Amino acid sequence: MSTTASTATEAAASDRAGASRRQGTFYRGDPGMWSWVLHRITGVLTFFFLFVHVLDTALVRVSPDTYNEVIETYKTPLVNLLEVGLVGAVLFHALNGIRVMLVDFWEKGPKFQKPMLWTILAIWVVVMIPGAFFMMKRTVETLFGGN
Repeated sequence: MSTTASTATEAAASDRAGASRRQGTFYRGDPGMWSWVLHRITGVLTFFFLFVHVLDTALVRVSPDTYNEVIETYKTPLVNLLEVGLVGAVLFHALNGIRVMLVDFWEKGPKFQKPMLWTILAIWVVVMIPGAFFMMKRTVETLFGGN
């Protein structure tokens, strides 16, 4: 009788897995999955920024005038907005990296991984709101007038 019960349980689990495969994914949008995705994206974006930064800084040795022209293009409102995005990406990547280390190396980490995720998101918002304000203040004043 226990064999029949376990077979029925396995069949039900198999049906759920089959239904999930038909929909294209096993994931259901769990916050941990999105944290994993964002961690990868922010890591790649940070790497790309560092690559471009090394290239444009290398221009100083090759052609100081070209370097000055490139740096001048960085003073546009669009680049200022991208800088805010960069700070947000680096901050999230750093905070989530700490969370990942705690989950991996702290024995109670797996138990508290969701509360830690919501905590890092709250810290991210608390830091990014004033940070974005002060980073964008000069650009907004330049575009729309001000002091």
